[in-house]
Amino acid sequence: MQAAFLAPAMMIASGSIHAGVNAILKGGKDKMAGRATIDGSSAVLMLPATLLVPLPAGAWGWLFATAFLHCAYLYALVRAFETSDFSAAYPILRGTAPLVTAAVAIGLLGEPANAREIAGIALIGAALFVMVAGRHISRAGLGWALFTGFTIAGYTVIDAQGVRAAPTPFSYIVWMFVLMGIATVTMFALLSRGGIFASARAQWRPGAAAGGLSILTYGLALSAFALGPTAPLAALRETGMVTALLIATFVLKERVTVGRAVGVAGILGGAVLILTR
Repeated sequence: MQAAFLAPAMMIASGSIHAGVNAILKGGKDKMAGRATIDGSSAVLMLPATLLVPLPAGAWGWLFATAFLHCAYLYALVRAFETSDFSAAYPILRGTAPLVTAAVAIGLLGEPANAREIAGIALIGAALFVMVAGRHISRAGLGWALFTGFTIAGYTVIDAQGVRAAPTPFSYIVWMFVLMGIATVTMFALLSRGGIFASARAQWRPGAAAGGLSILTYGLALSAFALGPTAPLAALRETGMVTALLIATFVLKERVTVGRAVGVAGILGGAVLILTR
């Protein structure tokens, strides 16, 4: 299957699964314990695979950098969800990410992108912000959502470079999940003074399921980055907002607004621009 078709398909699938993972996190009572359970489960599931893949020679620096930035991202994500509705915070943090990613990947790193792809990236980013029109979000919630978006952009660029530097994409993927799980559980255990472990026992089942889905969603994204350019693919992952809207409406029972419907149309229009050859 051609990379020109496979990479976008994997990224679109990744976005939909990612929305489900975040909905599980939002639905949990203790967000720190929920996130620690998700990433700890991912690490445990991936640990045996470290014996089956080569060591990520040439990518260790990227791996430690992404583990650090993922910790910042996850802390900010938890705070964003604690202070805002899922349907208000999620579009803002996901809308910020592709715009900043494109600025770094194209503007600073010089990765190729044509005018149609840039227009599609801009349309997806703008559409995500339209989805929060009329939604109340506190100043703190807005700040955490924006900061989360910047951290997403940072680890996206780092992981796109790292997965290309590793001996194989699977080597980077496996070791990233192991290191990230260790770092995340350690961070939240310290922040909660060990309190997350009691809470984790009460919500380990959805956390473990989300941990498996996390491997799938970000494994697909990293595999796509190994095949294609960073900025357009990162923007395509935001098509998962369509899935997020369905979850917010039918599972979390949040109201659909005209702004959200227009936003979904804009996301799909931006994806068409990126995918059109």
